[in-house]
Amino acid sequence: MQEPRPASSSNNTTRGNGGFQRLRSGWLVATACSLVACASTPDEDSQRRYQASPQYSSAEKRFQNPPNPAAKPHAGGFQIWSRFLFGDKSGTTPLDSIPVNTVTPAQLQALPADANHVIRLGHSSHLLKLQGNYWLIDPVFGERVSPFSFIGPKRFHPTPLPLQDLPPIAGLILSHDHYDHLDEPTIKFLLGKVERYFVPLAVGARLRGMGVEPDRIVELDWWQQQQHAGVQVTATPSQHFSGRTLSDRNSTLWASWVLQTGGQRIYYSGDTGYFPGFKAIGEKFGPMDLALMENGAYDAYWPSVHMTPEETIQAFTDVRGQVLYSVHNSTFALAMHGWREPMDRLAALAQQQGIQLATPEIGEVLTVGQPRSNKRWWEALR
Repeated sequence: MQEPRPASSSNNTTRGNGGFQRLRSGWLVATACSLVACASTPDEDSQRRYQASPQYSSAEKRFQNPPNPAAKPHAGGFQIWSRFLFGDKSGTTPLDSIPVNTVTPAQLQALPADANHVIRLGHSSHLLKLQGNYWLIDPVFGERVSPFSFIGPKRFHPTPLPLQDLPPIAGLILSHDHYDHLDEPTIKFLLGKVERYFVPLAVGARLRGMGVEPDRIVELDWWQQQQHAGVQVTATPSQHFSGRTLSDRNSTLWASWVLQTGGQRIYYSGDTGYFPGFKAIGEKFGPMDLALMENGAYDAYWPSVHMTPEETIQAFTDVRGQVLYSVHNSTFALAMHGWREPMDRLAALAQQQGIQLATPEIGEVLTVGQPRSNKRWWEALR
């Protein structure tokens, strides 16, 4: 499958209003990013391990997705950039304030230690309290998802708690190396405060380049797992791509994740298109008590690296999810669809099919396995 070339730098391009200025800014970011040193060099043992992975192509010297005959073709680079320049971008950014529930250290401490809790930070970022220990998933606390502080998609809302209020973190999970999932300022702030980092193959070099001690990093290939702090962590397949510059496309692997603890299973899809691997994940690990599923940044121009809401529903069914938790929306404008559209479509589909849906407000706590009343908080906002 051939993904669209501009997508490798798509998370460096602001897709809000602004026409030529936005396009020019995107090119500046992409060009400058190609000059940024974003990773340390893997040692020879690591290189051999990467090359031995079934996900690695020795011929192309990069990671790749498994064959998927059903994958839809992407538009060409000229078409994608033309659409960014001339396409209708109205509605991609909210006019009203996104509701944010402030989270305090005292509230975190009060959450029962004999349960599993998930706190929405925004986009795909989550703070988890799993049987008393704190974990982070794809933490992005920065204002922009970009290699620079002055250019790139800007967040719609503040985080529900500041970085300095985070408790000590037992484990930090990364799905892949794109800027809206691997945020260098956040990683650098957390240096010395995270026991273990669980990442797909070769992403460890990114972290080492940001100052993370090598002995804290655990790199996993798909289907590999490790135990830490009472949690079994398994890297599972996804259909996506990687890269932080113009010259390192697919030099690192991408993954979804399964977390098992306290007799419960939490699935996180990461960024992904729809593919047959969801069924394999469900057969091996399902049912999932909670499934955090990508729902946003999709587009007909890049249909195999992000899912439409309809595909999200099918993927949720494939992994045998019990509660569908919508992620990857409501924080950054990363596509051409309206900012409310992913949730509107997903909520309608879930209601039609009798699926238990979770669309938490930013900062809301969801306790896995506990009843809750879901709120369509976005419907009254412009």
